Amino acid sequence: MKGMIEFYRDLRVKLVASLPCYLKKEVDSQRGEGVFERSIEVLKLLNKIGYGRDQNLVLDLVFNPEAAFLPPQQATLETDYKEELRKNFGIFFNKLITITNMPVGRFLQYLNKRHQYDEYDRLLRDSFNPRTVDKLMCRNQIVVGWDGIIYDCDFNLALGLPVGFGISRHISDFDPAVHSKRKIVTGIHCFGCTAGNGSSCSGALE
Repeated sequence: MKGMIEFYRDLRVKLVASLPCYLKKEVDSQRGEGVFERSIEVLKLLNKIGYGRDQNLVLDLVFNPEAAFLPPQQATLETDYKEELRKNFGIFFNKLITITNMPVGRFLQYLNKRHQYDEYDRLLRDSFNPRTVDKLMCRNQIVVGWDGIIYDCDFNLALGLPVGFGISRHISDFDPAVHSKRKIVTGIHCFGCTAGNGSSCSGALE
């Protein structure tokens, strides 16, 4: 996939890369042995061709907790990331995005295996922040599956919950006037986006 780097550069594609921590031990424990070193190698290659340095080549990084807790304050963590990556590896990037772990997929399996689902569910509910609601990603975008089925967000896609309440579910029948006023399909996982500082594909909401 190394040849894709020049392809992204030539098209000025904005890149969003997952790096759950700036410490090797933390990344390898979450993603597997050797992942941190390979990630650093790729970030250096991206920096070398201008990503994270050229204003037209945006490189954002993503942090999400490795366990059942909420992300720290995004701006503070971004400062730590930039300082540690620059000091230790000479790596630069534009913005850090913090995303709350949703109780779906592999993280749901993680919680169930450790009997932590109920505890994490209470954390999300108790941390509900009403100021995040107007900024939720499901309020201003849709997600389209490979088969053209429309979902309110990535997490509903993962859970197999397409748009509902009588609205057309296929992109071939998409109507901006109708879909922009749709009632959103919600579930317990939605508390993940509204907990604490909030969470979206663009990072914290506050």
